[in-house]
Amino acid sequence: MDNIPKWQLDGDWFDVCKCNVPCPCEFAQAPTFGDCDAILAWRVRKGAYGDVTLDGLNVLALIYFKGNIWAGETTASLGMFLDERASDEQRDALETIFAGRAGGWPGQFAALISEVRGIERAPIEIEIADDLARWRAIIPGRVEAEAEALSGPTTAPGKRVQMINAPGSEVGPGPNVVATWGRAVTDRAKEFGFEWSRSGQSSKIIPFSWQGPD
Repeated sequence: MDNIPKWQLDGDWFDVCKCNVPCPCEFAQAPTFGDCDAILAWRVRKGAYGDVTLDGLNVLALIYFKGNIWAGETTASLGMFLDERASDEQRDALETIFAGRAGGWPGQFAALISEVRGIERAPIEIEIADDLARWRAIIPGRVEAEAEALSGPTTAPGKRVQMINAPGSEVGPGPNVVATWGRAVTDRAKEFGFEWSRSGQSSKIIPFSWQGPD
């Protein structure tokens, strides 16, 4: 990694997946039904790769795996979309980071991926409510993920169902890793050989703060 510059990404990650609420993968357990497919979305609030600014760019992926991925029982298949608004320099920086070639947590996560089905540019729209009541990602005609914050009869108004110190956090470890639980309203994808359409299953949103190439 001698040619990798210092980089930093801060933002928000969320998923919608096949598992029942709450997704057992967050607890480093096997998926509810033994396997899982999911939409993963990253919104970069602030970021830089050397002198290349990455503020405001989005990344989205489709993933499938079978068994407990955290226990080393399996590896995953993945297809990735990079924000079409990115310049060529920004696209190269995002691909280098998210493919794991720039170290940091994405480098560790990439070790869990055995098959990359493709990396494409796409118009990725991501919306996250300031109060975390809802979150949404869409690539028109190809991918749509929307979730609303989980609530129940004993949840105080305006409060969120949250978890700290998750043993299977998809954004890696860190002092500010707080998972806010939700339920998928829409979970639909058709690309890279993946295809599903459902609602009512698990979702969660977690802030991330990564750096490298350490």
